Amino acid sequence: MTRPSVVIVGAGPRGTGLVERIAANAAELYGDRPLDLHLVDPHPPGGGRIWRHDQSPLLWMNSLAEDVTMFTDETVRQEGPVRPGPSLAAWARAVRDGGIRVAPGLAADLAALGPQDFAARRLQSAYLSWVYERSVAALPPRIAVHEHRRTAVRLAGARDGRQQVWLAGCPTPLVADLVVLTLGHLESTPPPEQRALTAFAARHGLTHLPPAFTADSDLTALRPGEPVLVRGFGLAFVDLMVLLTEGRGGTYTTGAGGELTYRPSGREPVLHVGSRRGVPYHSKIGYELPGERPPLPRFFGPAQLDALLARPGGIDFERDIRPLIDKELGFAHYHRLFTAHPERTRVNWPDFEEKYAAADPGSAALQALVGASVPDPADRLDLAALDHPLAGVRYRDADALQDGLRRYIEADLARRHDPAHSPDLAVFHALLSVYGQLIRIGDRGPWWHGFFSYLASGPPGPRLRQLLALSRAGVVRFLGADTTVTADERRGVFRAESASVPGASVEARALVEARLPEPTVARTRDALLRGLHTEGAASTAAGLLAVAAADGRILDRAGRPHPRRFALGPHTDARSGGAFARPRTNAPAFRQNDATARALLTFLRDRTPPSAGPRPASPVPAAVRTAPTPEDSHAADQ
Repeated sequence: MTRPSVVIVGAGPRGTGLVERIAANAAELYGDRPLDLHLVDPHPPGGGRIWRHDQSPLLWMNSLAEDVTMFTDETVRQEGPVRPGPSLAAWARAVRDGGIRVAPGLAADLAALGPQDFAARRLQSAYLSWVYERSVAALPPRIAVHEHRRTAVRLAGARDGRQQVWLAGCPTPLVADLVVLTLGHLESTPPPEQRALTAFAARHGLTHLPPAFTADSDLTALRPGEPVLVRGFGLAFVDLMVLLTEGRGGTYTTGAGGELTYRPSGREPVLHVGSRRGVPYHSKIGYELPGERPPLPRFFGPAQLDALLARPGGIDFERDIRPLIDKELGFAHYHRLFTAHPERTRVNWPDFEEKYAAADPGSAALQALVGASVPDPADRLDLAALDHPLAGVRYRDADALQDGLRRYIEADLARRHDPAHSPDLAVFHALLSVYGQLIRIGDRGPWWHGFFSYLASGPPGPRLRQLLALSRAGVVRFLGADTTVTADERRGVFRAESASVPGASVEARALVEARLPEPTVARTRDALLRGLHTEGAASTAAGLLAVAAADGRILDRAGRPHPRRFALGPHTDARSGGAFARPRTNAPAFRQNDATARALLTFLRDRTPPSAGPRPASPVPAAVRTAPTPEDSHAADQ
């Protein structure tokens, strides 16, 4: 009898997390039945493309080592069993102590890493590889894993039959009962505006780098000393900043007062950076939250979502969801302010809480309540001001803007490392709680993801200190808010302007779009995903693949879930904020992985007799690796 099989396309952190959940649930749901798991990815399993070892050692993770885990805990609301495991920090400590062995070459990174440090991405790659090997080893003996270092290019098969997954360079497909797409972050074809800028650059001998993963970009065309316009002030910019400064031989020195000074190598371009907000993402918060935490969720939890989902006519994000988010974030902020810093309030918490609960978000009654109860405006939560910090701010010239932005960044660093402002950390926890709820409603539009990233997923504090040093050295120049770039055909240059310095402009022969490609199925460069969309898989208004919230089954345009095809990750409308997570946060990705793993095993169990398939005379090898062929070396990434 043919052995049941599952093909998982994409063996990075999301695919690894799914394997871990299959291993955790197999004994309960699948018993001693045989199963072949095929993992398809041109990059090594565990880290995949984004977290591969082969990238600059200068690039860091964006989270503290103690805030990174691939393992479930008792906070995760899932049906499957908890299988605890170490965070990145605990894993590194175990490696140093000799309890865990890893490949050589990481001794320096391991020795320098503490719980409150930001690990090099290459170290995270080793952690993810270890998690993968551990997860494979935890599978029952009759479940075999087959690794295919190739790219999946096509998926075919009837709804009620076995599926065929075609791999680049292979004459015959993999045949599977079920297929799961854990594709991770993908490249996409630039939209018309970007294509027009690329064509303009080609006509005039300029350089235009459209949205891409910075670690994969060819930056050699950005020449020393020349101005480069950069649109985007998030994490893609931070990577660009690092690779074009330290990556080109520049160094930092620390003065007596702790201030960094940048020593240029002479090989750096001059980066003129701007964005819609005109400021970098907020620094990571550098302290813990002692004492009572806000009881979340309060105003945006399962009960509120149940009521919204039961409404006829669907949900409008701005009308129905955003007011509840605002109220949830405000509740977390004021709960922390009143309970941890009562000297900065005029009333007691129970009285405030009662009136806050009764007031509508954004209403005059709510504003009056906050104004009467919280005397210092700096202690009041103003989400609009947070989202647009330079709105209405004008500088007399570009030099004044540089001074103003440096003061803004210095103030942000000071605030995000001062426990006196601990309501900020309470809001961070509320943002995580909101994200966990939003996966139930699918596509959330462009505002939420950007706002979440700006407040909750900013760079490590040391990176912003480096940015200040680069600004003082003249290697980075700030453009301001509402930055626009135009293509000047007459002069043959790119020109940037902003609302922050009216009338001023900067010209350059190079433009870098420092942001990730849009996760759109209509323009994705991934042939398999593009083929699914062409053949009828549903997508949202934002271009994300539509999936069932319960288990990740891919939906068609009639809203029907495919019985044999699943998808997890940022290319779906169930985006969960990352394949790994902070411990003890009921991480959405872990819940999704568990639900999908249980759906896979249940489907296969109901179609596989307990004694089906030959029992091997010796244990099945944990993983059978299929080596890549030359034609795979340039294939699209999973």
